[in-house]
Amino acid sequence: MADVAQGSRDQMITPRLPAGLDTPALVIDLDVVERNAERVAREMAARAIAVRPHAKTHKSPELGRIQIAHGAVGLTVGNLGEAEVFAGAGFRDLFIAYPIWADARKASRLVEVLEQDDLRLSVGFDSIEGARQLALAVEGSSRRLPVLLELDPGNRRTGAKPEQAGEIGKAAQGLGLDVRGIFTHGGHGYRSPEAAVTAGGDEIDALTVGRDALRSEGIEPLVISAGSTPTQDSAAHDPVNEMRPGTYLLGDRQQWALGAQPADGIAAVIAATVVSRAVDGQVVIDAGAKTLTKDVAPYLDGHGAIPAYPDAVIERVSDYHGVIRIPDGAPRPSVGEVLAIVPNHICPVVDLRDEFLATRDGSIVGTWPVLARGRSG
Repeated sequence: MADVAQGSRDQMITPRLPAGLDTPALVIDLDVVERNAERVAREMAARAIAVRPHAKTHKSPELGRIQIAHGAVGLTVGNLGEAEVFAGAGFRDLFIAYPIWADARKASRLVEVLEQDDLRLSVGFDSIEGARQLALAVEGSSRRLPVLLELDPGNRRTGAKPEQAGEIGKAAQGLGLDVRGIFTHGGHGYRSPEAAVTAGGDEIDALTVGRDALRSEGIEPLVISAGSTPTQDSAAHDPVNEMRPGTYLLGDRQQWALGAQPADGIAAVIAATVVSRAVDGQVVIDAGAKTLTKDVAPYLDGHGAIPAYPDAVIERVSDYHGVIRIPDGAPRPSVGEVLAIVPNHICPVVDLRDEFLATRDGSIVGTWPVLARGRSG
């Protein structure tokens, strides 16, 4: 298995770890976070595109406030549970980028969020049936529900066919919903470094077709939203007027390998201690699947990068063990040494932690809760 980042891995710049950590620990460098937030805000502002970052990456109101302070118009969340957390934390502009099936308890929860004072809430949908269920859920509310129609740009997950946008949008409007626009997710841009460019083009094509289909029914889409960290550049073109990247704020090995994260854009690492060093070159750390997860993209080797030891490969994980292979002749860490591990995929790694250590210039400035942890529905 080839690691596309292998040749440049020693260029990855990772945060300094504070001394005396109780490992495994999630450590997030706020200086890098703020630099990432400012960079994307500046790039999108130059193209007259609003930034509505996806909070599912960090699940942290404190980090969300940094994004708002750097110009984000609001936040994207992945489900109703995350919306409840961020609304409760004071965020006043939220988009649930998910086709919620709003029956039973979810219907009442949706209305509770929708009717909060000064809250601007919008919800995704991708079918007439989904629109009908949303309309039923909010029919007793004094507020009209703003919705965005999801279109499939080739990701083959959720989303209507772009050419069906007019038919579905007209039906949703007839049901009393406020059809505000359309959105895509170029998730197929994660598949390879080359796919990130083509996936962004796919988002533009889908949104253009969807926009025109809505206009043919007399509906003007105010929001034309694209979103993923790999396609944040390639999809940032007309007719897109909103971008929803998520991982960019913290960075991870996968985004770096895809070319979507600069070498100095890694804000989050797992601090892990070497607990065993066998004579055959095997090294074991105290971060396993319950910390690093088992995500491994086909273009990566192992379960995370160790910038201080670029030849090392975390070749397997069990619940609490990460087994590292060290090639003959390559430097090996010592037992008791604390390593900075760059996770392959930071989003599920964050969701495994109750809290993280926030640092500046290598020093801890606070322990911040992952407040929306476990809110998966």
